[in-house]
Amino acid sequence: MRTRLLPLLIILLAGMLIAFGFPLAVRMAAAQQQQVVIDRIDDTARFAALAQFVTERTAVKDERQGTLETELGRYQEVYGIRVGVYYRDGDVMAAAPADWTVQAAGDRGRDAFQEALAGRRSHDPPQVWPWQDHTLVVASPVVRDGDVVAVVVTDSPTGQLRSRILHDWLLIAAGEFAALFVAIGAAFRLTGWVLRPVRVLDAATHDIATGRMNSRVAPAGGPPELRRLARSFNEMADNVEDVLEQQRAFVADASHQLRNPLSALLLRIELLALELPEGNEEIASVRTEGKRLARVLDDLLDLAQAEHAPADLRLVDLGEMATERVAAWSPLADDKGVRLLRSGPAAVTAWADPVALSSALDAVVDNALKFTPAGEQVTVTVESQRDTCTVVVADGGPGLTEDELARVGDRFWRSNRHQNVKGSGLGLSISRALLLAGRGTLAYGANEPHGLRVTVTVPRTEP
Repeated sequence: MRTRLLPLLIILLAGMLIAFGFPLAVRMAAAQQQQVVIDRIDDTARFAALAQFVTERTAVKDERQGTLETELGRYQEVYGIRVGVYYRDGDVMAAAPADWTVQAAGDRGRDAFQEALAGRRSHDPPQVWPWQDHTLVVASPVVRDGDVVAVVVTDSPTGQLRSRILHDWLLIAAGEFAALFVAIGAAFRLTGWVLRPVRVLDAATHDIATGRMNSRVAPAGGPPELRRLARSFNEMADNVEDVLEQQRAFVADASHQLRNPLSALLLRIELLALELPEGNEEIASVRTEGKRLARVLDDLLDLAQAEHAPADLRLVDLGEMATERVAAWSPLADDKGVRLLRSGPAAVTAWADPVALSSALDAVVDNALKFTPAGEQVTVTVESQRDTCTVVVADGGPGLTEDELARVGDRFWRSNRHQNVKGSGLGLSISRALLLAGRGTLAYGANEPHGLRVTVTVPRTEP
């Protein structure tokens, strides 16, 4: 969940930082340019004051015009800024360098010149960006007796201005990245704090779903709502465990209490059979049903005990156990004319309850031999994966349909085609309960070309 939540938070944080960063970068660039424009306006105002009384166009330069040219030349030499004073018709009053004209400044120079002729200073020239290599033109009118008699134009290189703007932008970008890293770290901590109770709750739910009913949500941090949810989950789990415990106790008590009257009933049936003629069909049917009921009660008691007893997990040799169970069931297989084969590695270790695993293998092999006709074979295959070990019991019986595969292993369920086969329908349910207590599973599938495949899976990792 964190991998899905974090990208959303990071995208939102990055979007907020970009939304704040772009306007800040524009404002800083404008502030840097405005500072340069103010300096140029001050310079043009000073030159306009010097040129205010140089209004006569004569072949011989007077003292005021000479002073103006000297100031312009010194200014251009020191700052590298081209500057000129021009009459209204564009003729040069004084310029540095001497051959520089308004037309040389391009469209920006002509626009600034026309704006100054109207009596306005160039207070807001177009913004200069770091990737634009052009000059900054500022013009100021020379006013005498309320009339604009000339215009002062400066044409400044923008290399330093663009460098300062770029430097400011780099500082902003560094600050944005630093803020983003801090925000990512805070997002990690925040999502961890929020999701910690969810992870604990998910783990406890998985434990309960796999049969470990005593699992509970440990106290953890997080928002108050999630802590309250954890407490509610523990209360619900306690209630569910109590109900299941009462159900197990009822099944166990009922099975135990019914054994005595059933035993007495079977004894009376045997006594009654002594008084009836030999081979009476009714008494034989009653005796068979009584014995079947006794088996069902025994299986119910075993099921209740299997669901209640904790697993005694140990590191067992699954290959050796499979070999032992095959050897134990081989006489019955030979008696039925079924070939019982063992394949796979001889030694494979896994974590399981030895008694529960052995009982489950017995139930699965017994079931396979029960439904496999003579001349077919039952194969017990031991396989090892990275985290699990499996024992696959494949028989050559009639198999099950897809609908029947979905129900196999349910309590008391038996296929309609196998109602005449001895059994109570609880053997696979008991096996599943025994395996579930030790983190094992029981799965069913079709065997090719016919038959049933039952897969017993136990973990290789230590609990």
